[in-house]
Amino acid sequence: MVGYASNTGSSRNLAALRAHGWRILLTPDNPLHRKGLSYAIDNGAWGAFQKKERFKTGPFLDLVERHGGAANFVVIPDIVAGGMKSLDFSVSWIHRLKNLKKLLLPVQDGMDIYSVAAVLHQHPNMGIFLGGTTEWKLETMFEWGVVAAVMRRHYHIGRVNTMRRIRLAAEAGADSFDGTSATMFSCTLPMLESARQQPNLFAPMR
Repeated sequence: MVGYASNTGSSRNLAALRAHGWRILLTPDNPLHRKGLSYAIDNGAWGAFQKKERFKTGPFLDLVERHGGAANFVVIPDIVAGGMKSLDFSVSWIHRLKNLKKLLLPVQDGMDIYSVAAVLHQHPNMGIFLGGTTEWKLETMFEWGVVAAVMRRHYHIGRVNTMRRIRLAAEAGADSFDGTSATMFSCTLPMLESARQQPNLFAPMR
């Protein structure tokens, strides 16, 4: 399971991430690539939601234009806790991002498995990004892991900042996760890394 940390300019924290083999998550608000670190691209919808701002198309497209080709994956724009409206919004973006090597479809509160699976079925290189509110995320984490396992798709879980959440993500069969804790506090990284490296026998089989 691969760990991604929020982007940072701290040389100390970047050194810690490199030493433990973590990667970074670029966003429209923090788009600078850091030398020696593999990366993925998030769309910035969560940050806009926290600031009570509308999603900004331009900065996201600029980021994809500059760094999308080498990204491990790109998270399709979505609407936080937007249910089926979010799914429709994400689907409307697919044609603009179809040339990227891997896209992740965000799943949000209120989405049903069958609608998401139907979209994934049409796009073989698309995986799942588990977003949504914290309560919904924890309730449905394993369920979406089963969907990803059955369809053999990449499964990423957002906002994983504790050892417990890392273990839950592993039990759900996640391929990767991201969080801010390793970025903000390099002293927490060894503990998070220990949880990331812990073997897990309960993840859904692929």
